[in-house]
Amino acid sequence: MLGKLIGWGVVLAALYVALWWWARRAAYYPMRTGWWDLQRTLGAADVWLAARDGVKLHAWWIAAPGSRLATLFLHGNAGNVTHRAPALAEIAAAGSSVLIVDYRGYGKSEGSPDEAGVYRDAEAGYEHLVGAGYPPARIILHGESLGSAVAIDLAARRPCAALVLEAPFSSGSAMAGRVLPVLGPLIFRGFDSLSKIGRVRAPSLFLHGDRDEVVPIALGRALFQAANEPKEFWELRGAGHNNLAEVAGPAYRERLRRFYQSVAPDGRPAE
Repeated sequence: MLGKLIGWGVVLAALYVALWWWARRAAYYPMRTGWWDLQRTLGAADVWLAARDGVKLHAWWIAAPGSRLATLFLHGNAGNVTHRAPALAEIAAAGSSVLIVDYRGYGKSEGSPDEAGVYRDAEAGYEHLVGAGYPPARIILHGESLGSAVAIDLAARRPCAALVLEAPFSSGSAMAGRVLPVLGPLIFRGFDSLSKIGRVRAPSLFLHGDRDEVVPIALGRALFQAANEPKEFWELRGAGHNNLAEVAGPAYRERLRRFYQSVAPDGRPAE
């Protein structure tokens, strides 16, 4: 009897480890290949950074002529910098220069991703902007999907001008519960934005599609409810998870432009 109990214990432990490993890997879908020719189209310059633990990171810098604002764009869990070209172009056109960092393991960056690591990578981007002459009052943190959790973690620890969150979620456990009810939240408990958003004092703009097939809009609204004022929630009718800018069309750029002007009235490019 004791032998059977031990046997079942070993099986259950092995199953838990296997599910934990799967959940950890499922959070990241890095790509090394991409549409690198878009760098020239965007007018992006290569930037090389080093995270606090020494990991070498690759980033793109797109300058918006005349702008005194800089956006640190923290992308989602799949692809790399090249897959965000449309959003980067719109942000620059709306009035902010942009630094987009590929997390460790993504694109040309070294290493492999994990939660603590991507937080370090975001901080490396932030420190680069400060070193380039942008004070916190001129830095906007813009997070997309998984990047929304990275942006919130950074904004909870470091000052910034504003926070833009696209398709954000309340916590990793809430997302895991959608994939694997009951067991999911027990296995994956990272990226807990809900516990951090109350420490963010910067104005925030939330964007979420009402047809988001990956992150239910209810998770975005739960996070919004916990956020401090001033805050805005823009529900994009007909938008899914990966097409917010496309569905919004010109309104995407205009909404960002108005938001930038509200948080830094003298920060937009000269007309």
